[in-house]
Parts: sequence; C-alpha cells; structure tokens
Amino acid sequence: MRRALAADGYEAVTIEGLAEAAGVSKQTIYRWWKTKAAILGEALLEGSLPGSDVAVPMTDDLGADLRAWFTAVSAGLARPEGVALARALIEVTAADPELGLLLNERLAAPIREWVAERVARGCEAGDVRADVDAAAIADQFIATASYSALIGQPLPAERVESTVALLLRGIGE
Repeated sequence: MRRALAADGYEAVTIEGLAEAAGVSKQTIYRWWKTKAAILGEALLEGSLPGSDVAVPMTDDLGADLRAWFTAVSAGLARPEGVALARALIEVTAADPELGLLLNERLAAPIREWVAERVARGCEAGDVRADVDAAAIADQFIATASYSALIGQPLPAERVESTVALLLRGIGE
C-alpha cells in the first residue's frame, strides 16, 4: 500500500491493484477490508508514520530545538511518501472518521510527548511561562508540519525562523 501511495498517490490506488500486488483475489481483499481507506488505515496503524519518528535532541537552546524540529519534520514530510500519506490520511479521515482519529492520534502522540518535555524543560530553565499549554503548542507544530506535507514542500528557513520567533514571543517569560 505504501509503495503504491508513494508512486501514484491515493487516488490511483485500487483494490484490484492491491490484490494483484499481494497475489490474491479482489474477493480476498474485500473479505478483510471494505474500502481502500480501511486497508491504508490498518497499514498505518501497524507501520511507522512519516514525521512521527523524527528524533530531535534537546539542547539548552529552546529556539534552536524548535527550529531543528520544524526543519527535520517538514523535510521528511515533503518527501513523496510523506506527501502521499498526508493526503491519504485526509481521505481516510473523511471516509472513516473513527479510524482517522486513531491515525491522527498515533501521529500526534510522539509530537505531543516531545513538545511536553521540551516545554517542561523550558519552564525549568525560565524560558517558558508556567501557564503555557504544551498540548496547544503541539497542535501548532502538527498543523504547521501537516501544511508542509500537504503542499509537498519543506518549510523554507525563513518560515521556520518566523514561526519559531512568533512561538517564542507567545510562550516566553
């Protein structure tokens, strides 16, 4: 499924093509999954999601860490596989909202964890106000990274810089 997505995009993926690639009949596919969105959903729930596996080390420089995260994630999601999966995730969510929520949470969880830890460290260092909502910050990270994937372009360095500067002004002590 992932190869087909990256090669041709979600719209071009067919049950017939997936059955042929798997060496089974269409009926076998339909016995297990009702739609291609369900197949993709299961594949994504069981596999890795682009962007959720980015490991950005934390330093003493909050701004540098945020810039490194945005740069790494947007570059990864702008690759053909990341673009195809981001666009397919929207289609899966439209076709099956419950599955879409599970997939979005799976993608968001590692981001929320990283942001929560980085915000906590920033609070301890006096760089971040104690009342900052780490989940709200994570949602901004997810939205910005998702936009990058949807347009198929990594965020330009100027956009990363302006986004981080705006964020720092909003959460800083």
